[in-house]
Amino acid sequence: MLTLNLFRMIKRKITSKLLLSLSDSPVVVIQGARQTGKSTLVKYLSEEIYPATYLTFDDLTILSAAQSNPIDFISAYSGSVIIDEVQRVPEIFLAIKRFVDRDRKPGKFILTGSANILFLPRISESLAGRVEILKLFPFSQSEISGTEKNFIDELSSNHFNPLTFEIKKNNLTEKIIRGGYPEVLTRKDLERLKAWFSSYITTILQRDVRDISNIEKLSDLPKLLSLLASRAGTLLNIAELSRSSAIPQTTLKRYMALLEATFMISLLPAWSGNLSKRIIKTPKVYLIDTGILSYLTGFEENKVTSDPLSWGRILENFVLMELIKQASWSRKNLSLFHYRSASGQEIDFIIEKDDGKIIAVEVKASSKVDDSDFRHIRTFAEENGKKFLRGIVFYTGAQIVPFGKNLFAIPVNALW
Repeated sequence: MLTLNLFRMIKRKITSKLLLSLSDSPVVVIQGARQTGKSTLVKYLSEEIYPATYLTFDDLTILSAAQSNPIDFISAYSGSVIIDEVQRVPEIFLAIKRFVDRDRKPGKFILTGSANILFLPRISESLAGRVEILKLFPFSQSEISGTEKNFIDELSSNHFNPLTFEIKKNNLTEKIIRGGYPEVLTRKDLERLKAWFSSYITTILQRDVRDISNIEKLSDLPKLLSLLASRAGTLLNIAELSRSSAIPQTTLKRYMALLEATFMISLLPAWSGNLSKRIIKTPKVYLIDTGILSYLTGFEENKVTSDPLSWGRILENFVLMELIKQASWSRKNLSLFHYRSASGQEIDFIIEKDDGKIIAVEVKASSKVDDSDFRHIRTFAEENGKKFLRGIVFYTGAQIVPFGKNLFAIPVNALW
């Protein structure tokens, strides 16, 4: 694992948002996949910024004490308390609810979990109105490089001028194949990297999934995850997945929910100008990390030219997750979607601001862009009038090029 000293060198950009949440919320939950640095973050927080007692349910003694009498366990601590891997004792949430209902002191409980509590109805209902939930993802490239700017904030501003950006030269393909988990930064050898990914996936599917599920037969999960990896960036087709995996659709849907709850996959909803239609439109499926995606699909750097379809999907997945990570710590309220019109025109991503303004984003796995790459964005802009703010095409070239009013071709490296 990363040492605390190394962590201090790689600042987690969600920290300022976390401190803001602690200023007015009695319970703050930091959730994300295992090994994304949640424990390191809260330990650093308690030791350097926000004094609190650190407890972890990975400690069997503490786990047993909390399970035997949750209310007395919670009541024993007078100051702020950090509870790591909180999903391992679901009963603790009712005890926290009871405590908070008596005393709504801001910042009393900081909870971390490797499972999304919104997928656990009893837990989420007990903390409704009492909790703020933050997501911690694997490192973004801007965190790794130490960049202060937040590209998605600049992209969504009213005065966006990318021609002033400095584009860094680096090995994009290596960054994508390595991914963003903290542990991968300490492994230089490709085979050792693959060994870590293999062990990590096994741990998630055998331990974390069982922590939140009563489903006995989970042997099909690894095969399903590999199938989803091969379909990253495509519309989720439950019927086709069921046929390919030989898993009944009802079981498949439960498995999908488990993979989403443990932050292995991410479903990107469809955008529609009609809010009610968004719910029924088909989402696209992506993996949380392109390191795991590359490992599961066997994608390596020498396949960029020999397997352009896979490279395009992996690059699209990478750009989406960088945008989602940046949105997670942004002070702006930004939502991400994909777009497919009734006539079949597609745009990779739509970013919607809380004022209704929208940004169209395409990803092209090429070092060249021409005007035809903006045709769907131009149509989308005409259909949405004043709501349309701007459109960009990410590509693997080195220059930022304007293609019309509020239209730009931008290197992927501009994200950090």
